[in-house]
Amino acid sequence: MIRSDGPAGDGRRAATVTVRPYGNPLPLGFFCFGIGMALLAGTGLGLISGDQVRPAGVLLAVFVFPLQFLAAVMAFLARDTGAATALGLFASSWAALGTLHIVAPAQQTSVALGMYLSAFALMLVPLAVTAFSGKVLLGAVLSVSVVRAALAAAYQLGAPRAVERADGATALLLVVLALYAGTAFLLEDLRQRTVLPIWRRGDARRALEEDLDGQHSRLPQEPGVRKQL
Repeated sequence: MIRSDGPAGDGRRAATVTVRPYGNPLPLGFFCFGIGMALLAGTGLGLISGDQVRPAGVLLAVFVFPLQFLAAVMAFLARDTGAATALGLFASSWAALGTLHIVAPAQQTSVALGMYLSAFALMLVPLAVTAFSGKVLLGAVLSVSVVRAALAAAYQLGAPRAVERADGATALLLVVLALYAGTAFLLEDLRQRTVLPIWRRGDARRALEEDLDGQHSRLPQEPGVRKQL
């Protein structure tokens, strides 16, 4: 609880801000992200095809989407806007891709899907760039995700099938990165120190090393506390 009281007798009201502790949602976010990428890798590499596409869509929509969405909500509550935005974008993408696989499992390519994936990759770019200023590991995952989404978009817009195979291989790389990142953030949260390298910088590094007063010195200017966004 952080309290801001005016001097005695100055007529100003006292403001109290309560900061609620939440569990770190990043391990959940990365682990379900990795599972989703494994399904996309199977599709891209031709391991999932025909009648198996619809079950893959059901798993994306019913398993991966809700867990990723929960992680996004928890990240917003924990006031990590960058991570929450990335998790939210991926959560909605799992729902969208899962629904498409369920509704049209036999459809090979789609211009609409290609345009969606192109825009999705573009919106991930600023998130990846800003992530490198804090959590380098998160920036690396987002950067590879940009490449994967761009490859998937290119295939949907008419690129040769080799591009789809490259998309599947990149998705497999993301499975490995997600496993590492989820484990790294999980161990960090359990041990209260960095065990596997995450390469924190700036504010992300000070979040673990600085005392509470220093971390919340700008709280009155934060969204949800200040008068308007």
